[in-house]
Amino acid sequence: MNISLPAPDSDALEHSAALVSHIQHQIKKAGGWIDFAQFMNSALYAPSLGYYSSGAKKFGLAGDFVTAPEISPMFGQCFAKQVQQILCAVREQNTDADVLELGAGTGRLAHDLLSELDRLDQLPDHYFILEVSAHLRDEQHRKLKSELPEEIASRIVWLDTMPESFRGVVIANEVLDALPVHIVERRVSSINEVGVSLENERFVWKSQRLESKGLLDFAAKLELSEGYVTEVCPAATGLIATLANSLQLGALIMIDYGFSRHEYYHPQRRQGTLMCHYRHHSHSDPFLYLGLQDITAHVDFTRIAEAGVASGLSFVGYLNQAQFLINCGIMHLLELTSKDDMVAYIAQAAAVQKLLSPAEMGELFKVIAFEKNLDTDFIGFSQGDKSHTL
Repeated sequence: MNISLPAPDSDALEHSAALVSHIQHQIKKAGGWIDFAQFMNSALYAPSLGYYSSGAKKFGLAGDFVTAPEISPMFGQCFAKQVQQILCAVREQNTDADVLELGAGTGRLAHDLLSELDRLDQLPDHYFILEVSAHLRDEQHRKLKSELPEEIASRIVWLDTMPESFRGVVIANEVLDALPVHIVERRVSSINEVGVSLENERFVWKSQRLESKGLLDFAAKLELSEGYVTEVCPAATGLIATLANSLQLGALIMIDYGFSRHEYYHPQRRQGTLMCHYRHHSHSDPFLYLGLQDITAHVDFTRIAEAGVASGLSFVGYLNQAQFLINCGIMHLLELTSKDDMVAYIAQAAAVQKLLSPAEMGELFKVIAFEKNLDTDFIGFSQGDKSHTL
């Protein structure tokens, strides 16, 4: 155990122990071994026990990590400029135009997007939120219904499943990194899958020969060197296919941290990208503090691009978060902050620095977009496109 991590209180440890027992039962029921995707899915989403299903605070300074919408309203205000353009283009085809947000967190992005779209006179007909966590759904409902005017809040609808047919903008901020991943390992004469087993009632890593043909074919194409361990996320390609099937007219925009394929599977990244986040500390032990920490993996954006095109979407572009926000006018927003109030201006400038700096979120976070039956040039991708790197 990493002793530098803050210790949970007794209630948190009791909660974690309940989740440990739940997953131990799953492993025993499966014959002593489960793949890591199943482990990660339970650790994050087991009803009332998983990290995203429980009531502990996750976002912001009092939680485990900070997302871009929590840093500054300017993130949502910039995003709104791109959403406004797409909603307008959809409405030009004589149809309603909606927004669908996947995994809305605290509701901060929805709040800022809707507030800015209202100012721009381009509110969506509906703002749908698809949230798998009942706890976060309740948190979003409280925030949005209490802080937004009724004429705006009344447009928000929480969904349990993906709509069969959708027209408008689908947005996903830091969703792909939380999808369960499989872990594969290249050996001399085989490709193995690294899963989770038990020894003396403790979780341990255990490899077995990879059996899934889809995973095996993909891992084989990567031509990894011996001993190379990495993640593969079929859930991400499945999500893209589902979204593409639902989207009839409009766009899909996703923001997350990750790399193009040649960067993702670089020789220097031979231990993979799996990371855990606990009280603003990052480490690599997913067995620690189960249910109390986030477990993530970086995104292979080449695979996302391929999945979108294969599912019938038209590829729009791929760039880093800094360039997307600059294209959408974040520097202009900063200029609107009065320098007469230096305290406010310095706080805004510091927030912009976090969103744009290569040392913070500006370079690691990427934005990828697709469209269907939409003929428009996306303002967020007007400069700095990095599609050639995919």
